[in-house]
Amino acid sequence: MAKNKKKQRKRGKLWKKIVLSLLLCLSILGGFFAARAQIAMTEVLDSVNRDEENVLADMDLGDIKVHSDNKIINILLIGNDYRKEKLYTASGIPDTVMIATLDSKHKTLKLTSLMRDMVLEIPGHGENRLNSVFGYSDGGVELLYRTIAQNFGIQLDGYVEVGFKAVKKLVNEVGGIEVELTESEANYLNTTNYIRTKKFRNVKEGKNTLNGAQALGYCRIRKTVYTPDGLTDDYGRTWRQRNAINAIFAKVKKMPLSRWLEIAKVVLNGYVRTDLTNDAIISYATDVMGLGTTKIHQLQIPMNNYYENDPDYGSLGDVLIPDIPNNSAALNAFVFDYDGSGEEFEYQPEQPDEETTDPQ
Repeated sequence: MAKNKKKQRKRGKLWKKIVLSLLLCLSILGGFFAARAQIAMTEVLDSVNRDEENVLADMDLGDIKVHSDNKIINILLIGNDYRKEKLYTASGIPDTVMIATLDSKHKTLKLTSLMRDMVLEIPGHGENRLNSVFGYSDGGVELLYRTIAQNFGIQLDGYVEVGFKAVKKLVNEVGGIEVELTESEANYLNTTNYIRTKKFRNVKEGKNTLNGAQALGYCRIRKTVYTPDGLTDDYGRTWRQRNAINAIFAKVKKMPLSRWLEIAKVVLNGYVRTDLTNDAIISYATDVMGLGTTKIHQLQIPMNNYYENDPDYGSLGDVLIPDIPNNSAALNAFVFDYDGSGEEFEYQPEQPDEETTDPQ
């Protein structure tokens, strides 16, 4: 009996050693493959056009006060239009301005569209449209950040700027995106040059798998065309852009890391500019994967009911005049406080304190 117990104890120790050895080997292999993956990712990211002059995280905003949180990262996304036939300058024009939020505190992803035709106070230049900032001699990414900071009090941790070609390539690389089109959207895409290649002007009402050219046209629709929820003009346009980003992200999230790298090689080379370092990008990508969600919560600024549409605002023409205090409060609440519960973010404006009088 005693001998049997001794044998069992010896076998138990032997199995522990074997298991520990296996775990050690697995951890070494895991570290090896993780290191190889990081090296491969770094090689891909080295092809990005790096902006070392406009690093938003290091920018001195002077007297402008901004809200920040160490567990919440805000990245400025700029969709820039460089088309020569539009006679745009070398700096292009920001066709799309968004804030992508990685919220590790609430484990959520958020995306805010800033309407390009809303009138804001441009530091040093007075009132103008948001997308006018690249047209000034001192304009560009820095002035865009100062404008957002001054009007909305949000700290930005970096920026990523992409051209139209990057969007087309990305959608093609993921195998197209699934989008539902209304009758008016389908008709508009099939009868205008928003889809630049004529042979692709064959979309239909209902569910479509859009290729790169079709998806880009879809994101650019701005006229009196309606989304499934009845949005039109620039509100419909920014909704479509967020919808397309959601569709791309949902597909990419299901792909293995090796495929991510293949896609990044094609899309990043020459079509993307950023102030983020390789280490920062890898860190953010790792955090996004760790959240375990493909849902991106959305907001548009100015919000419905918190702006006025002025068709003849001086020399600026047809513009949006936002209620800055409420839109700023809503943006900060969405970015820093919203935990993703419920179907969508609902802004609750603060009620003014009721006046009280001392009893006589």
